[in-house]
Amino acid sequence: MAMLGIFYITHSAVLIEDVPVMNHSIYQDGNPERIYALYNKVGYNCFIAAAIYIVFAVFSCCQLRLNKQKAYLVH
Repeated sequence: MAMLGIFYITHSAVLIEDVPVMNHSIYQDGNPERIYALYNKVGYNCFIAAAIYIVFAVFSCCQLRLNKQKAYLVH
């Protein structure tokens, strides 16, 4: 997710099909700032999702360690 975020923030042309464009008039005025704003929005959402994944991974690792310690003490 973090890599996708980086590619969206750098406005990768390959990902244009995944940018949520509601109307096609955004392409016709020749101003790239609108589409760049959409790229940035999707990129930030990818970074947020990556951070949530990291938080859950850390929480899961802590739970695994606690459960292993508890199982070790019981035996």
